[in-house]
Amino acid sequence: MLANRDQSTRLCRVAVTVVGGERIRALVPPPLPPNPPIDMAGFSKLHDEANRALGRLDGVTGILPDADLFLYAYVRKEAVLSSQIEGTESSLSDLLLFENDAAPGVPLDDVQEVSNYVAAMRHGLARLREGFPLSLRLIREMHAELLALGRGATKQPGEFRTSQNWIGGTRPGNATFVPPPVNELTACLDAFEKFLHEDDALPLLLRIGMAHVQFETIHPFLNGNGRIGRLLIALLLCEAKVLQEPILYLSLFFKTHRQTYYDLLQRVRDKGDWEAWLAFFLEGVVETADQAAETARRLRSRFAEDRQRIEKLGRAAGSALRVHEMLQSRPIVSIAGATAQLGLSLPTVRESVRHLQRLGILEEITGRKRDRQFAYRAYLDLLSEGIESK
Repeated sequence: MLANRDQSTRLCRVAVTVVGGERIRALVPPPLPPNPPIDMAGFSKLHDEANRALGRLDGVTGILPDADLFLYAYVRKEAVLSSQIEGTESSLSDLLLFENDAAPGVPLDDVQEVSNYVAAMRHGLARLREGFPLSLRLIREMHAELLALGRGATKQPGEFRTSQNWIGGTRPGNATFVPPPVNELTACLDAFEKFLHEDDALPLLLRIGMAHVQFETIHPFLNGNGRIGRLLIALLLCEAKVLQEPILYLSLFFKTHRQTYYDLLQRVRDKGDWEAWLAFFLEGVVETADQAAETARRLRSRFAEDRQRIEKLGRAAGSALRVHEMLQSRPIVSIAGATAQLGLSLPTVRESVRHLQRLGILEEITGRKRDRQFAYRAYLDLLSEGIESK
């Protein structure tokens, strides 16, 4: 058990540095894996259940008419949640309106940050599919996408920090946590990259859970560390081919249990208690994987039910079904946008939209007479579960 073993070799080393004339105690994590090794006695069954949950989730692509549609929307849900943890106020609808060149209901910088997150995820996944390893270089590339536009554009996008950062407080001297000083950063990152590529007997989920904590402790960027750290979880699962698509995101779990999440990260740093963190992480994998699989099943049922209702329209059903199919990949749309994408006439699309409104499938969301936007409300509501809660 943890209490009966010497944990001193697991603890972060204190490095004294001077920032703004103050002597600061920064924490430098030891290289992974932990020493002494992880004791799985308390969570071996949970580890097995997490692997089974991932297997069920990976099979979800087989029950959807088009897995890309689910991935499109689910990545965007994760982008909203992960950005909300960092303080943005954007909703899923705001992001989709922004992508449709329509005005969202929140500050533009907020929704730009969420859009950047989607771009960073897409870039990382594309590089993995090209055979590029998940490495420090790829992490910097994703960071450049994450901070390309908006508030983060002045925070060294794509570059590791060259000055001291901190978490909590108004300065390093009263911070909750101070990451490694700049002169220790290269050694920490080199050891982190080596751990990512090690071929040993350490179970994959434990490796991923450790990598997340280590990255957050190193905190190598001036801005965006939390979002990149959460992206790494999904990308490491894809790189290992445990999941074919990046559809496991723990941001909702971390957001729901935010204080526990932060407390356990700090407990690893202060006490070397990896076991408590890994049990929490595995609980998140089980809960999140099961939620994603259930969401996919509910989406499939919703699409099928709405299709059956549209088919009863008679002669108007053909065009309305084409609009409905498009809505499964773009749940917010304008009449002009649908016309351009489907190649149908403007009157035909306008009439189809009216039919879908009468059926309660589409809802006009701008309140305007011109440049109106229509939402597939049931679809958005299903995907937005958990997003709006603070």
